[in-house]
Amino acid sequence: MFESVGALIGAPWIYALVALSVLLDVFLPVLPSGVLVITAATAAAAGSGAATGRLPHEVPDILALILSAATASVLGDLAAYRLARRGGARLDRAISRSRRLTTAQERLGGALAEGGGALVVLARFAPAGRSVVSLIAGAAHRRVRDFLPWSALAGLSWAAYSVALGYYGATWLGATWLATGVSFLALFAAGAGAAYLMRPRPA
Repeated sequence: MFESVGALIGAPWIYALVALSVLLDVFLPVLPSGVLVITAATAAAAGSGAATGRLPHEVPDILALILSAATASVLGDLAAYRLARRGGARLDRAISRSRRLTTAQERLGGALAEGGGALVVLARFAPAGRSVVSLIAGAAHRRVRDFLPWSALAGLSWAAYSVALGYYGATWLGATWLATGVSFLALFAAGAGAAYLMRPRPA
């Protein structure tokens, strides 16, 4: 099954599809970009023979897959950042009406000012966390040089983690739906853990 999937997604357009999905999910968090990256990496393991021991055929290159997902992640973050930065008073009023967003804005602002942008990396794994952080950083008019390095680290970390889940899951457990399911659960678990760590603290 996964060898057939690998043959279907072995064409160069798979990188564009991954990049487009990752780029847009900052605005549409419901897009299954993580699932797509894991599936492509799983098919890569199956098609390369790493999971089956058979002769390899044309499959996505793992490094190219990581770079396309990471680059698209950074570009999406910057697009949301620029949009929020130009949003002006309307966006500020929308944030001020939400205690959660106001708290997030204060935490992010302090973290970036103190060089603790690890919050940006953590948010990349949380559901919709990337969207919130990018928009708040722009709305708060944080300097792009404070935000961009952490966005790049976040995108690369998330892309490498997602690809590793798919590739090594298939290598260790075989190119089966069980391996893919375990990889999906590991991705969701990372997201749940990040969301827990990012939750508002009691005053």
